[in-house]
Amino acid sequence: MPIYEYRCEDCGKKSSFLVLKRGVPFHGRCAYCGSRKLRSVVSRFGLIRSEESRLESLADPSKWGEVDENDPRSISRWMKKMGKEMGEDLGEDFDQMVEEAEQEAATGEKDTEE
Repeated sequence: MPIYEYRCEDCGKKSSFLVLKRGVPFHGRCAYCGSRKLRSVVSRFGLIRSEESRLESLADPSKWGEVDENDPRSISRWMKKMGKEMGEDLGEDFDQMVEEAEQEAATGEKDTEE
């Protein structure tokens, strides 16, 4: 399926668009800020798997063996791995949450803005 990703030059976030004719000029808008300043980016490769196949893979106990529940960095790595295993992009919010958890683990501080 011809789905292309573009990064907004104003807010820096990625948006995905179904582009049926690649040769026709593209006039999309950022899904987050509405800007038209978009540049094409290389998308991640996608593999279509059934939900049953994904759940079987997640049920494999060997995938849990390397997780240290007392180490936030270990949990962050595991969360990223499970996100990839699900075969779906969990979004920039998920990526940001994992990165913040890794930073908290590295500095020993917790962000108290919320």
